[in-house]
Amino acid sequence: MPISPQEFLRKYGFDKDEEERDHSLRKNALDHAKHLRRPHAGTPHDWEEWEKFKKEHPDQVDDESD
Repeated sequence: MPISPQEFLRKYGFDKDEEERDHSLRKNALDHAKHLRRPHAGTPHDWEEWEKFKKEHPDQVDDESD
């Protein structure tokens, strides 16, 4: 007797639901805050603040593009 697809998945352990990645605004904001990067745009004041922060906290900045 043939096995149904659901039975096959259950038998071989493929029926487990993968944990979905959280794409909420809160999660994205927390990720952004934890991994600070060089701004893409902004006022001269924003850039001055960025340069100041980068000098004061170099260990908290993901500065891949400099």
